[in-house]
Amino acid sequence: MVLAVVVDASNINRLHVPQATVPLWLSRMATIVSIVMLVTAMTARARAAALGDALDDRARFDSYRVYRVVPHNEDQLTVLKHLQKSLDELDFWKGPGRVGVPVDIMVPPHLLPDFEDTIKGNNMNSELYIKDVQRLVDQQTNVGRSGHFSWSDYHRLDEIYAWLDALEERYPDTVTVIVGGSTYEGRQIKGVKVSFKSGNPGVFLEGGIHAREWVSPATVTYILNQLLTSDEPRIRDIAQNYDWYIFPVFNPDGYEYTHTTNRLWRKTRSPTSDTCHGVDPNRNWGFHWKDGGSSSDPCANHYAGPEAFSEIETRSMSQYITSIADKIDVYLAFHSYSQLLLIPYGFSGPNNYVSNHDTLMEIGLKAAKSLSHQYGTKYIVGNIVDTIYVASGGSADWVRGTFHTPITFTYELRDTGRYGFLLPAPKIVPTGQETLDSVVTILREGRPHIGKQ
Repeated sequence: MVLAVVVDASNINRLHVPQATVPLWLSRMATIVSIVMLVTAMTARARAAALGDALDDRARFDSYRVYRVVPHNEDQLTVLKHLQKSLDELDFWKGPGRVGVPVDIMVPPHLLPDFEDTIKGNNMNSELYIKDVQRLVDQQTNVGRSGHFSWSDYHRLDEIYAWLDALEERYPDTVTVIVGGSTYEGRQIKGVKVSFKSGNPGVFLEGGIHAREWVSPATVTYILNQLLTSDEPRIRDIAQNYDWYIFPVFNPDGYEYTHTTNRLWRKTRSPTSDTCHGVDPNRNWGFHWKDGGSSSDPCANHYAGPEAFSEIETRSMSQYITSIADKIDVYLAFHSYSQLLLIPYGFSGPNNYVSNHDTLMEIGLKAAKSLSHQYGTKYIVGNIVDTIYVASGGSADWVRGTFHTPITFTYELRDTGRYGFLLPAPKIVPTGQETLDSVVTILREGRPHIGKQ
């Protein structure tokens, strides 16, 4: 009898029964059943597809599509959250957070029928944002190399590191190469310190903690280059009156893996189970670790790890940051995408506003305004939870929560989803230019608040 009710309930939408006539408990049961049926069907297809993919060393995304879905009620949000938790084959580029906030999902071709049935069956609307992911991947990886370090291309890790070494040779009195940490595969986490004079307050720039967010290291290196070469008075002001600690790639193993094997890899590369690798390095820091917005599944993209600082990358970099924490007054982390300027904290529950939230909002709004001057790019400013979703265990939260660093922001750089993680190389320079404009504003407006909380 119960099975008959469940089967009938799963067909409510197809029968066009007015929602008002369906009891709430029956509607929710229908939602649960539809999710279970979808995950079962998708998992079977995903396993079959994986057998074919195993023969190819480099992941391809032919006919993969990215859809934007906006949940308009709690039941729809529940469906999306369950799909994210239950099915790794769906890659949530922007995860579900709150009702009304867009969710971007990359869907492989073999799961398209099931995905579309689920969206329609739960009365959700979707918009196709990217028709063929592989086409955008090819546009990024097939560009011609110019033979020197520039911002017309995305660069491999060894090119970035060689450029940092060359900066030290070119500016020996100003630039010092730093090795802040190390990785599971034995790579260095290399950065530079830029200092024109002693006694300056410190600014820390973090890039590339999520491997697939290529525009992050590109933007950080663009800013670094401008600090050393620009003759604009406003840039010379911040370059010479702050000490800079700049790390373009916090996750070198993952970043290199995106170039050699899987362009859309996010995590570190340590083994986490018999079949899966990697921990989300921006869910692995030891401040409110695993306090919402992360996963316990070793195969999930936002897996927080078995414990805080389980990853050598986060552990070694946290030790380095601790060693210079008394010198750091500003911490800026760079991610993509969504065009957001985010204020700590990202953990769930009460007290997730920093003590100087209002001051940071004021600074952030001015920074967003200056960012829009050159190209009209619009950013949203706000607390992480309020603006995007719960995301605990992040680096910026740890820095602020541990050392009370007064000026702390996280950028989500271009764009808003038409390219997502696959921002074309010609957009690197505009992104760098407008972002530097906002950094100038943050430092100018933040200067009176340094040392205050």
